[in-house]
Amino acid sequence: MFGGAVEQFAGKCLGCHGDTLAGGRAPSLFSESLLAETTDASLAKSILNGLPKGGMPAFKDQLSQSDINQLIAYLRIRGGQLKGAPSFLPNPDSQIIRSEKQTFKIEVVAADLNTPWGAAFLPDGRLLLTERPGRIRSLSNGKLSEPVKNTPIPWVRQDGGFFDIAIDPDYQNNGWVYLSYSAVAPGVAQPPPDVPGTPRSQLAPAPASMTRWVRGRINGNNEWVDQQDVLQTPAETYSTSVIHYGSRFFFDQKGRLFITAGERGEMSHAQDLSSPLGKIHRINVDGSIPKDNPFVKMPGAVPSIWTLGNRNPEGLAIDPRSGLMWGSDNGPIGGDELNLVEKGHNYGWGVVSMGIEPGINKQHQRGMDDPIRYYTPSIAPSGIHFYTGNRYPGWKNSLFLSALAGQRLIRYEIRGRKVVHEEVVFKGFGRVRQVITGPDGYLYVLIQNSQSLANSPGMVIRLLPQKGGG
Repeated sequence: MFGGAVEQFAGKCLGCHGDTLAGGRAPSLFSESLLAETTDASLAKSILNGLPKGGMPAFKDQLSQSDINQLIAYLRIRGGQLKGAPSFLPNPDSQIIRSEKQTFKIEVVAADLNTPWGAAFLPDGRLLLTERPGRIRSLSNGKLSEPVKNTPIPWVRQDGGFFDIAIDPDYQNNGWVYLSYSAVAPGVAQPPPDVPGTPRSQLAPAPASMTRWVRGRINGNNEWVDQQDVLQTPAETYSTSVIHYGSRFFFDQKGRLFITAGERGEMSHAQDLSSPLGKIHRINVDGSIPKDNPFVKMPGAVPSIWTLGNRNPEGLAIDPRSGLMWGSDNGPIGGDELNLVEKGHNYGWGVVSMGIEPGINKQHQRGMDDPIRYYTPSIAPSGIHFYTGNRYPGWKNSLFLSALAGQRLIRYEIRGRKVVHEEVVFKGFGRVRQVITGPDGYLYVLIQNSQSLANSPGMVIRLLPQKGGG
């Protein structure tokens, strides 16, 4: 009866909203409170016209009234089926995984985190972690520290909160720690935190916010001090949108700092060189602009821009063999991308997409780069990382990608500019946010052990090689 509606839901809704009561990066469409408080007419209006500030596109040009009626009926019937049956995610601890080229055991090394986002190892072996609600903690010998004191207060809703963390290449001499987070506009009062479980319709209006990229030091008293901005954006970049903050840090071999910036839900920003949004930026660690940046001499262009036409990039890594930079970017409805990130290149967002977005009807355009890999339905790609250690011989120089909606860790074999093989290393333990190599040579992975973007428990796992083949 609902075959067409199920297909429409899978193609247009599942990537953001999930298919359970937990939701995805946006709230569940099956929740009892949403369906009880919203009439069919109101639901139909939202589907037709979208919710731009929440990142939901309009579907009036893609769905007929009959399609919408069937979809709403499916939401109500499936919501009733799911009521009282919360999502179950298995505990990954001690699970033995036999992948193609490596057997490994998953070890949970920290389980008391709230939506972990970024991770970076200090020279002394401690792992610094960010938690989305606004905390930095360190992990040492399986024990989590108290949160660092006096850290900035983020604006937390949907995509917003604390994001990435990185260590200066010269950390041992200067102590700089880099942090990104969503902040309300200067002079705007910080709203009280949202009360968990409050229906979206009852939330206070969102203030204007924007990603802030800063650096500071953590002193001997576990306090955040000496904060400085490393990349600033003008007042007009602040928006009441609560999506697409981007925010990954990456240092190249020369110590240049790359920073990803989402387009905050307005795709026209991505093609506008006078806007820092929807771009990847490249700066010196002191905040100055490298003289060889591609648009540094172009009148009106933001001089820190390295690439344009990005949507919501959350992953950067350099292939140690070729020196080529790779990046991940979140598509709209499908069309998630794995790209080669190259100086001055345009990745097409706002003009082309391999996914579905009202107003975009092309997949290719001269002068714009096609993705090396793309995914439909959405996997919501996040952090990526090349493994160069010796703990997993079969994975040497592989590229790993963490996927949120896809709840998986993906491994790629790269040859020059091509992906020559791909496998899912594991899946189904929750939203995978980031993967990095520890000083012990093992891979550490951040997982949110829920299918929802809202604040929820998370963990750090370590992949321990086991005897035997893949």
